[in-house]
Amino acid sequence: MKIASYNVNGIRAALNKGFLDWLKAANPDVICLQEIKANKDQLDLELFEKAGYPYHYWFSAQKKGYSGVAILSKTQPNHVEYGTGIASMDDEGRNLRADFDQVSVMSLYLPSGTNDARLQHKFDYMDMFQEYINQLKTDIPNLIICGDYNICHNEIDIHNPKGLSNVSGFLPVERLWLGNFIDSGFVDSFRFLNPENQTYSWWSYRANSRNNNKGWRLDYAMVAKPLQQNIKRAVILTEAVHSDHCPILLELDV
Repeated sequence: MKIASYNVNGIRAALNKGFLDWLKAANPDVICLQEIKANKDQLDLELFEKAGYPYHYWFSAQKKGYSGVAILSKTQPNHVEYGTGIASMDDEGRNLRADFDQVSVMSLYLPSGTNDARLQHKFDYMDMFQEYINQLKTDIPNLIICGDYNICHNEIDIHNPKGLSNVSGFLPVERLWLGNFIDSGFVDSFRFLNPENQTYSWWSYRANSRNNNKGWRLDYAMVAKPLQQNIKRAVILTEAVHSDHCPILLELDV
């Protein structure tokens, strides 16, 4: 089973940059999208169906042109869960889950802390999300949470760890939370298979950051511990350039 995840920074903009050609070439069974910045009625959904994804689910933010997540799948899930039931998360369209026979796949877009108010919102979200997942895992043990966590875990995951240690996304409290989240029963699939690999998944549009590879690893495929032995491949697809992020890909033997 091939599962991809991609913060597209606007699905309509990504479509104009050749996203569908890339999707057909990459050919995942399931792809999680973040920051779609669109409502379903603003899209030509037939495009995705013709690309081989007849099952597509969209969970947009209440604020138009903001946030939002989606899941595209080749096969029909047994169940799709929109949101978490927690209003402050769901109003911004940040969580969408599709349950299949062997695994459940969640598309997650964790908030960024662009200012003091949003940083507090991010902290609140992190606490509520951890509690939500702790409960969810009791019913759904084979959970895979893919998406943009907006946090670099360790120094290897960011190009300038000392200079950026006071910037949201690499704050000690954020890194501690992500470490505790992993320790609560997940495997960072990329780091599990690539312990020394310094590859990033996001670059600022400023200062030619991508060409200079001044990046951050913000995107993860977190795999529930019971599935650890099923992880066969986990890569960051840096050649895809439809966004300021690039996609990640996870392959499981299920």
